[in-house]
Amino acid sequence: MMMSLTLLLATLGLLVQGCCAAQDILPDGPLDAVLGKNVTIATLLDKPVYAFIIWNFNDGKEQTNIATAGPEGLKVNAPYEGRVSINRTNGNLFLSSLKSEDNGDYSISILTTDGSTKTAEIKLRVLEPVSKATITSNLPEAIEHNSTVILTCTAKGSFLKFGWLNKTAPIVANTRITIKDGETSSTLTITDVLRSDLVGPIYCTAANKLETEKSAAFNLTVFYGPDEVKVTPSNPSQYIKVGSNFSLSCSASSDPPATFVWYRNQTMLENEGPVLRLETIEKLGLAREMAEYSCSAKNAKTGRTVPSTGVSFVAMEPISGVKITGPTATLIAGNNTANLSCQATAGTVTTRTWMKDGKPLTASSRLVFSADMSSMMIKPLQKEDNGEYTCELANRVTTEKASYKMVVNYGPEPAEVKGEDAVEVNDPVKMECAAVSVPPATYTWKFNGTLTKVTTAQYVIEKAVYKNTGTYTCEARNSVTGKTTTKAHNLSVKEEGALDEGLSDGAIAGIVIAVLVALGAAIGLIIYCRQKVPVESPY
Repeated sequence: MMMSLTLLLATLGLLVQGCCAAQDILPDGPLDAVLGKNVTIATLLDKPVYAFIIWNFNDGKEQTNIATAGPEGLKVNAPYEGRVSINRTNGNLFLSSLKSEDNGDYSISILTTDGSTKTAEIKLRVLEPVSKATITSNLPEAIEHNSTVILTCTAKGSFLKFGWLNKTAPIVANTRITIKDGETSSTLTITDVLRSDLVGPIYCTAANKLETEKSAAFNLTVFYGPDEVKVTPSNPSQYIKVGSNFSLSCSASSDPPATFVWYRNQTMLENEGPVLRLETIEKLGLAREMAEYSCSAKNAKTGRTVPSTGVSFVAMEPISGVKITGPTATLIAGNNTANLSCQATAGTVTTRTWMKDGKPLTASSRLVFSADMSSMMIKPLQKEDNGEYTCELANRVTTEKASYKMVVNYGPEPAEVKGEDAVEVNDPVKMECAAVSVPPATYTWKFNGTLTKVTTAQYVIEKAVYKNTGTYTCEARNSVTGKTTTKAHNLSVKEEGALDEGLSDGAIAGIVIAVLVALGAAIGLIIYCRQKVPVESPY
């Protein structure tokens, strides 16, 4: 009897459902739950007064009673036994181990003791778990500017929304990038792909309100380049020393790395790799003429070939073995001519400079240079031509020097004797003779015309005696030029005290003259004064 009443009330609830709906019984739907998990359909009620609480399910085809809570307890319909319970305090419906068939509309009917009925409905969506988010590409590899890349993200799950990430930054659509989402997939299309578009790693996310799944990292190689091709050094010296460790390097940003080809005046060279060495050019016999060198870079994947700008240079042999040749015979000023020649055993000489004692030489009436400055002639030689001669040979890559010391013999020039004219007896005496000469002169001394044994520039007397008074003659001789010059010097030996530091004869004579002048002036003044004073006549 009680079971029949329960069914009757349930049927009544179904009949009045919708006409007496109360929107304050259930929240707005839909309510999402995950397949295989549990869900509670919570009401908005708090300790309602009721006779019966009836929960029904409608899958869109038919309506089924789930369970009824009443005075006799909880009655669960057979298909839901073991999976359903109703909270008698608030009317919440608990449903466990959700199945895909549980997806549909759930309604609650509350029958009060006074016979009124309140009904509400909410939609439950049983969502398939989000899983297997995977990225696939239409291309195994891409070419920058050429390829259109289409990435597809697929996933399992219900009510999916997709997202795309480059590392952690969201990928945003623009004029080249479009994103199109479907129910179970999303496509990311990149036209004229750039290397920066897929720096990656790339991820896609698939999500619904309850779960989010992130794909494994995806990387797609975008081949690019070659970019601008550069030759280093970009501005080398136009003249490179033969045999030097000089090379050119070719570089370009490229993936995969570019291969390089070298050209000389637009003709391909037999050289592999990004470096072209001077040694290689020399072995090919092409280094001694000015030429332009360039390279091109090729990317095997992109198929692009890009040339560089050219650089020009020529290899020049350095100057070596510089030597000056000059006179080997003895040279005498006024008598000889000197010819100097400067040559190098190797290298092309472009400039020659001559110097003497570090100062540049210029042509003169006595100094004549050859047209190419390789030799010079001095005629006649003078004593001023003594010194070190240097020639400096230069070209674009080297500067080398050589020196030659030239000795021009001359003199002796007029001799000079320094020494005391007068000394006291027992005083030391030193007379020194000097005469400019190359080579240095040899000296002899005569005393009063008689040759002495002194053969040095100095004539020394330790203690003078009266007989040392006389004329001393120095003779300077140059053994190469054969010339001789002499100089006489008079020496007077006086008694002791004769040369004391008193007044000299001249000083004494000066004093006497001054005294006489003063005396004469005084006498004149007296006579003048006497003439001016009147004399009284005795008469």
